[in-house]
Amino acid sequence: MNLKAYLTLLRPANVITALADILAGMAIVGFVWKDNSPVFLFLSTVCLYGGGVVLNDYFDAVIDAKERPERPIPTGKVSKRSAFFFGSILLGLGITFSFLYQTQSGWIALFIVFGILTYNRFAKHHSVLGPVVMGICRGGNLILGMSLVTNIRSNQLFLSLFPIVYIAAITMISRDEVNGGKKTNLVVAGVLYIIVIFSQLFLSFFLGNLYFNFPFVLLHLGMIFPPLIAAYQNPIGPKIGKAVKFGVLSLIVLNASFASCFGFVFIALLVLCLLPVSLLLSKYFSVT
Repeated sequence: MNLKAYLTLLRPANVITALADILAGMAIVGFVWKDNSPVFLFLSTVCLYGGGVVLNDYFDAVIDAKERPERPIPTGKVSKRSAFFFGSILLGLGITFSFLYQTQSGWIALFIVFGILTYNRFAKHHSVLGPVVMGICRGGNLILGMSLVTNIRSNQLFLSLFPIVYIAAITMISRDEVNGGKKTNLVVAGVLYIIVIFSQLFLSFFLGNLYFNFPFVLLHLGMIFPPLIAAYQNPIGPKIGKAVKFGVLSLIVLNASFASCFGFVFIALLVLCLLPVSLLLSKYFSVT
């Protein structure tokens, strides 16, 4: 077995960002940690995200043979059949781990798996449905973190719209990372980014934690907009790919910002510690 090929399928740098979702969700509901069982939520999200990206390569094997021939399946380092079983096992483990925490978490994980399969099999190449379904998967992951408690309030669930909008923006511009594209998608993505960031500023102001949140917002802005502006000025594949890469990795900063909105500075800093790990892994394993 070619271990590096399987790790490449997993996109480890991206998986780290899923852990940040869980920590942010926990912060939103008050971070009530009674025992070690919430560890199952971390194991669940790693498996769900990993299974999703592995099956993404499985369903895109024909396209990748033309556009990304260096990926593990086109090179023959991992067979399609092996990738299918690997991804399926990971999704199964993700569901199992979430049910081991509590039933509510298990149902949320099942919803995420439904979204993953819908995206990979049907929605990915649809101009509108694709970004929306991918965003819903990410919003579901934030809610999985909120399932730390059994009584998730409706106003807390509403916050899952932020990652939905944010991921929809990233997914929209990622369509052009191979051959380049139009500037329109980049402008729309920038507007969606700003909506999410200003919404977080408003939320932190409303909760009286603006002074905690503002430094994270500045870091976030500094991370996502330089590559986005560079791609707008010259919308070729590599520059768009870089904008997508930093959009994905900056999810960690987005989640740290979420935690700071609710006054959990320690959790926000803990989430932020995931960023250098993800950046390091991105040097060795593809993000997009």
